Amino acid sequence: MASTEPAPTRPVGPLFTPVTLGGVPLKNRFVMAPMTRTMSPGGVPGPEVAAYYARRAQHGVGLIVTEGTVVDHPGSSYNPAVPHFYGEKALAGWSEVVRQVHAAEGKIFAQLWHVGLDPLAGEALGPGTALVGPSGLVAPGHQVTEPMTQAQIDAVVEAFAQAAADAERLGFDGVELHGGHGYLIDQFFWAGTNQRTDGYGGDIVARTRFAVQIIDAVRARVSPDYPVVLRFSQWKTADFTARLAENPQELEEFLTPLAQSGVTAFHCSTRRFWIPEFEGSDLNLAGWTKKITGKPVITVGSVGLDGDFVTMFAEGTGAGTEGVGGVLERLEREEFDLVAVGRALLGDAEWVAKIRDGRGEELTAFSPAALASLD
Repeated sequence: MASTEPAPTRPVGPLFTPVTLGGVPLKNRFVMAPMTRTMSPGGVPGPEVAAYYARRAQHGVGLIVTEGTVVDHPGSSYNPAVPHFYGEKALAGWSEVVRQVHAAEGKIFAQLWHVGLDPLAGEALGPGTALVGPSGLVAPGHQVTEPMTQAQIDAVVEAFAQAAADAERLGFDGVELHGGHGYLIDQFFWAGTNQRTDGYGGDIVARTRFAVQIIDAVRARVSPDYPVVLRFSQWKTADFTARLAENPQELEEFLTPLAQSGVTAFHCSTRRFWIPEFEGSDLNLAGWTKKITGKPVITVGSVGLDGDFVTMFAEGTGAGTEGVGGVLERLEREEFDLVAVGRALLGDAEWVAKIRDGRGEELTAFSPAALASLD
């Protein structure tokens, strides 16, 4: 069903200016956001996955970030159809994805992921799955297993480093480390799930140690200028109201060691990009992150939808040209460098091209049915 919304009245040119991210030239400011698809049986991305990403590149997406791909560690996934980033068959599948995206003149980063103590993981993978979390807490006050040992921590760090090295070897233009949404890296960040009393727990700075070790290990295994993006969020899948930082000062304490460790850019995940992060300022999470660190940032959060993604899932509405104006205003104020579009690109692979060409009336609205296909 096509949207009846008119095309944006403001010039969209600024969104189609080129930019360089960690030495990688991008033709515009649009990023395909990482979206879990669970369509890689046995963890192996097949021809349909390669074609799915290539279509978005063909229709003008500046940078593609893959769905979360799990690193080589027990319990890193919650579904056997989530793609692996290890093993000969899975890596061969990703090599073909890279080849097709590059053939379409696109750029692509691999998102590397460990779900940690996700309550869905054991249920999906069966009894005996070796789930791990910093303190064994699946949610605040709800402990289901023992805290991670140092050996387990070291093994996860090595798994991320090896995956990043493989990504560069396969030709990916960069990597993104998934440190948001209540998954393993974020479980160390969040006081609600990190109650450790060793060097990995404590105040907000100490809780970044695990992520810093991963970033340092990745940096040691890839080329010096290879882009390494960190995605983080305040909200968690188990608690939309959760916060790592209650104010800009706490956010600065949190971000500083991560920025100093060698992160190229931050991908700042919010449910609605237009919502101010703290009282007294219109800046969203990406705007604050750029102001504090000076690093390039990607904003994301219901771009191209009529409302936030939770409502959208229930109603399946929103081709969404109206949000583009708000993105433009913030981009022109230099609050962020790139804007990630998620479900709008599931509903319409040509979304970016249609925005570029002023064809807003042709946009196809997202429907939950899009989640069941790789069109």
